[in-house]
Amino acid sequence: MTDYERFQRSFNKYRKLFGLSGYKVYFKKEAISDSFADIMVDVTGKCATVRFNDALSAKDKAFRNPSGEGKHEAIHLLVGKLSEVAQSRYISQREVVESEEELVRKLEELIK
Repeated sequence: MTDYERFQRSFNKYRKLFGLSGYKVYFKKEAISDSFADIMVDVTGKCATVRFNDALSAKDKAFRNPSGEGKHEAIHLLVGKLSEVAQSRYISQREVVESEEELVRKLEELIK
């Protein structure tokens, strides 16, 4: 199994665990300038693009952890709505509370 496949498998494992099946996810393998992987989340459209860096230097490859990186990006998807709400210029307290509560409910199921 390749690093890219391990990354995708890990991401999808945590996506399912976090209850994020409502998102359409696209994976890309391409050069990223300053990270092992990243994610762009469109909360309104319920889609995300997850990128895996396939152009690491030999020095950086020694630190690659595809499973950990997949989990990391899935966590970004989990908190994506809260992040979007928090960054909105015109936001009500109710919207922040609703997003926080949604995240707490998901974490309740995960933390035993």
